Amino acid sequence: MNLDPVRKIADAILYEGYILYPYRASAQKNRSRWQFGVVMAPGYAAAEESETSFTRAECVLEHGGQPAVRVLLRFLQVQRRTSGGESPAAEIWDEAVEREIEAAADAAALFGDGVTREFTVEGGEDREEDVVRRREPLAGAVTVRAAEVPGPWRALKLQVKIENRTDLGSVPQRREDALPTSLVAAHAIITVDGGKFLSMTDPPEWARPAVADCRNEGGWPVLADPDDRVMLSSPIILYDYPELAAESPGELYDGTEIDEILTLRTLALSDDEKAEARATDPRAAALLDRVESMDPQVLARLHGTLRSPGRSPFPADGPPVLTEAGATSVPWWDPDADASVSPDTDSVNIGGRQIARGSLVRLRPGARRADAQDMFLVGRVAEVQAVLYDVEDNPYLAVSLAGVADEDLRIAHGRFLYFSTDEVEPCDAEGAQ
Repeated sequence: MNLDPVRKIADAILYEGYILYPYRASAQKNRSRWQFGVVMAPGYAAAEESETSFTRAECVLEHGGQPAVRVLLRFLQVQRRTSGGESPAAEIWDEAVEREIEAAADAAALFGDGVTREFTVEGGEDREEDVVRRREPLAGAVTVRAAEVPGPWRALKLQVKIENRTDLGSVPQRREDALPTSLVAAHAIITVDGGKFLSMTDPPEWARPAVADCRNEGGWPVLADPDDRVMLSSPIILYDYPELAAESPGELYDGTEIDEILTLRTLALSDDEKAEARATDPRAAALLDRVESMDPQVLARLHGTLRSPGRSPFPADGPPVLTEAGATSVPWWDPDADASVSPDTDSVNIGGRQIARGSLVRLRPGARRADAQDMFLVGRVAEVQAVLYDVEDNPYLAVSLAGVADEDLRIAHGRFLYFSTDEVEPCDAEGAQ
């Protein structure tokens, strides 16, 4: 099984925040590194409520009778680099060494007591002139176990637990001193033979109770290949089937930000700042070299891309064409995709009255809404600007508040409030229902 595409997705997470934007050790912005997927040694985790010494991923898989699971634990081992000897002016920077640990469980183990793969990672010290790189020894375990899902289905609830078992001796007082004995950005690539995984966000109806019973701590498993044989348990929540943008030319060590912004900000560094960035970390130097070598075409691709499920085979001013299945071939975002919908003229029956654009309604946001700001809108009168429909053809309203002095500006920019039809009451110009 080729796991290279999944590794690339995982690497975007593995190095999230590794080199702090804008890539210099002296940068004052975002001073706290190593934020995602940090599995601390148990002694330190016990002393700090905000830290943990384990992660747990649980998901559901269906199988043909003899499933086998392989877990690839990947994490960074902190390597502390000291330059300038032992003097008070010595410069300290934390680098990282990639580590991978494999654990496997055959059918006998999955239907039995599971399997625990204990591991150790050696410490060490490398010297190069006045530069010292030091790594602390690590110990941990990967446990794989499963439980059968009740019912007629051949399904298992799989659990993968990752533990840091490093013995500290004395517990560090500061987080930065505990990091060299932690598993940083820990995540798991889980594969199955003789079965396939089910989505944790959109499972089939029969599997919903089993999925709801899963407990995930420190990671969230998502489907990571088209055949549903690979799960990626990530410390950052992703959608199923995550992909790297084809326009992204390489790592920027801030996978939750926008490539264009980070690239332009990096190019704006002064020559002295760029020199410092190159000296901060080899990965920072490679990043800077790549950014400076981008041509205008690559930079233009970073500015934005519009993706649609398909292209219309007819000219833009032509009529929509139905496929054999009866679906329109017009892209979903094209207003011509459904000529029967007209937000400006459509109406909907609410409380026995037809409500359309220009109608007045009183807002009654209820329990369905999670926005705490709605409490300030209860009882306010609003003017309907459009009647809209969601993907399941349920109507809802775009409204603007009545009696607000600058509301015309919001209307001109299309900045409306949106409510379901059961969250409003018809009213007249005086506000009477």
